[in-house]
Amino acid sequence: MADDGITNSPPLFENVNITSEDNSDLFVSARQDIQEEPTNKITNGTTIAEPADVSKISLSDSRSNLETVPINNGSEHKSAEKVEFENGDTFIDITIGESQKMGEGMGAYVAYRIVTKTNMTIFKRREFAVTRRFSDFLGLHDKLTEKYLKVGTIIPPAPEKSVIGMTKIKMGSSTENAQNNGGDFVERRRAALERYLKRTAQHPVLIIDPDFRDFLENDVELPKATSTSALSGAGVMRLFNKVGETVNKITYKMDETDPWFEDKLTHIEGLETQLRKLHTNVEAMVTYRRELAHLTNGVSRSAALLSSCEDHSSLSRALTYLADTEEKVESLHLDQANTDFYILCELLKDYIGLLGAVRDAFHERTKLFQHWQHSQQMLAKKREAKAKFELQNRNDKLDQANTEVIEWESKVERGQESFDKISQMIKKEMDRFERCRIHDFKVMFIKYLENHLKHQAQLVKYWEEFLPEAKSIA
Repeated sequence: MADDGITNSPPLFENVNITSEDNSDLFVSARQDIQEEPTNKITNGTTIAEPADVSKISLSDSRSNLETVPINNGSEHKSAEKVEFENGDTFIDITIGESQKMGEGMGAYVAYRIVTKTNMTIFKRREFAVTRRFSDFLGLHDKLTEKYLKVGTIIPPAPEKSVIGMTKIKMGSSTENAQNNGGDFVERRRAALERYLKRTAQHPVLIIDPDFRDFLENDVELPKATSTSALSGAGVMRLFNKVGETVNKITYKMDETDPWFEDKLTHIEGLETQLRKLHTNVEAMVTYRRELAHLTNGVSRSAALLSSCEDHSSLSRALTYLADTEEKVESLHLDQANTDFYILCELLKDYIGLLGAVRDAFHERTKLFQHWQHSQQMLAKKREAKAKFELQNRNDKLDQANTEVIEWESKVERGQESFDKISQMIKKEMDRFERCRIHDFKVMFIKYLENHLKHQAQLVKYWEEFLPEAKSIA
């Protein structure tokens, strides 16, 4: 509807035509759609009459229940808090148990059995199980992101793909061989998928989403998520979209009017940097513990061989006990390495990904601000054009100019409304995120120290049992 003399719009995304209606645009995911619906409709029309008591949702088998804050606005927010405290017995527990290799060759994949137990009324049964493959998880994440990220919801990230790990599984000729080649990879992915589902179920909005409930409850084969394939057309488009988004994040600097967002973004960047450093050091510690276990095994074997060559009976017996003790110590070192990895290292990795999801929500707010500013600049141009037509007595163009001014005034109003709503939502989401983060780290540190003390106490016990044998050498 623009005039011939008004063709230069302010630069937003140089590679994206925002006003185009062509749905085949390669960067369609970067287009700034104005949110006309109020935020209280993000639940897909589902009334939160009995929301999940998310304070009872566990994130791991031995983890305490997480405290969370509902993010709904207005009266829904208050009623959700009220129901949460009243229904203290509401719970949902999601576990991924056995996994099974399906198919052979490059078409093989691993299927995971998901078992859910709950007393929430939004589900049809109290206990149910489904079988899902890894691409199903990625498809679920894409659906949730498409629906909720644009309103400022922090979407827990799905586990990353691993080409090397899956190649080991695909090259295996049987389930046993696959376990030998990629058993550790399968277990790590299983644990990561379980944590992803539990974090999603912890969210008071995502848990009532129909796609998420169907994923957990309906034991039917889901449509193949071809868009999750890196070599598919959708995968290539997604790659280009990410490049465009990355360039936009780097080149565009938002004129922030709310200091809260500046402070919070600085805090997130600093926290992410430190978590990455800690994660790197914990990974190195896990590697060193496993190397120590390997060297301890060498000491055990050498002591056993030496005891068989020793003529002195009491010394030979002491060497035999030393070999047995070192073998037990080796097992302890391996257990402690696994503790370091699954309790400490994996949680740090999860939160690095979660901070990336937080940054994505902040970027959605920036994109809405860009669209709002673009609408304001276009409105100014349309008003200038209208004034010019009035001075020139161009009545044939004046009606169209009036219509365009009204149209862009409406877009500016909706843009501001959408920007204000996403700002409010992000603040509520961040409040909930910080509460969960603090609680998660508290639980993690306590569990880690308890396991560490248990291992050290067992280590002391082993050497105390060996001490009499050493003293008995005549």
